[in-house]
Amino acid sequence: MMIERKYMFGASPLVLVLCIGFLLAGYNLFNMLVQSGTAIMLKGIKGEEAIIQNPKNLSFHVALTATSTPYSQWQCRIMYYWYNRVKDMPGSEMGKFTRILHSGSPDDLMEEIPTFVVDPLPEGLDRGYVVLNRPWAFVQWLETTTIEEEYILMAEPDHIFVRPLPNLSHRFHPAAFPFFYIKPVKHENIIRKFYPKEKGPLTNIDPIGNSPVIIKKSLLKQIAPTWMNISLRMKDDPKTDKTFGWVLEMYAYAVASALHGVKHSLHENFMVQPPWDIEVGKKFMIHYTYGCDYNLKGKMTYGKIGEWRFDKRLYLKGPPPRNLSLPPPGVPESVVRLVKMINEASANIPDWDSREKSRGNSG
Repeated sequence: MMIERKYMFGASPLVLVLCIGFLLAGYNLFNMLVQSGTAIMLKGIKGEEAIIQNPKNLSFHVALTATSTPYSQWQCRIMYYWYNRVKDMPGSEMGKFTRILHSGSPDDLMEEIPTFVVDPLPEGLDRGYVVLNRPWAFVQWLETTTIEEEYILMAEPDHIFVRPLPNLSHRFHPAAFPFFYIKPVKHENIIRKFYPKEKGPLTNIDPIGNSPVIIKKSLLKQIAPTWMNISLRMKDDPKTDKTFGWVLEMYAYAVASALHGVKHSLHENFMVQPPWDIEVGKKFMIHYTYGCDYNLKGKMTYGKIGEWRFDKRLYLKGPPPRNLSLPPPGVPESVVRLVKMINEASANIPDWDSREKSRGNSG
């Protein structure tokens, strides 16, 4: 035994160097093939072939749901403008784009924006809560069209891409933005109607909505029908409807994902929400859902109409005019950036003025 051990551990330095060299060369070759996009075929113990797919093949399809109202249209046009501006920049893994139009018939943006028309919910089922059509729209789109990419970004018309977006998801862990107001644990009595105790703790439910989310297409196909059914059930429950209000469909997506055992990786750098987030920094998108009101000294007057303001709801009947006035000095960079990006888009999108003139009184 002593002789064997001496032989085993007493190999010449040259042999050891050669062995280490072969190992390093093999590792570097494997890594080079993976990084270059080559699929690698390996033989298993029983002869089965396993394919290690290129982890860099992570392009995602950008999809948003929309209506044919002027309010939705002008936001979609701005969103699509900035998608085109950043999608081919270094660092981007953004694939093709689809506006899923759930108005049931084509509109006048069909030639400008890649669009797929789906049916709305049966009349009266949404009870004025138009967002309830979103999960139903995704169900139809996923079932009836061919999507080349293996991943999907669910986005919204009021998203603006600030910089090229990579795929933030990790295999079966979709990427999502954490919303401070989505609190499943706080509403245990309500959530348990849709996520029973035997499914696990409420901490299994992520504090998210369906957008922005980057998710594998195969996972979304599983979740979407459940998301739709949970949304309808929540809307049918008076207490749930009253408690969750306009974020009901967001809770429904979070619950549906948990029912399928899906946990999301949370990314605060996914987007910025002016005026509460004051700097864009390294965020990827701007979400302009909140009104921005300031006095001429640059102080926010939220809840009170400001001397300077921007609120997308001012333009329900048509787009904002070109060349919106910039905020006064002292207003946060995120708000200034938002207005500048809207101005750039409106300056470069054809027929913007004619649509603005035709909208009439914006209210």
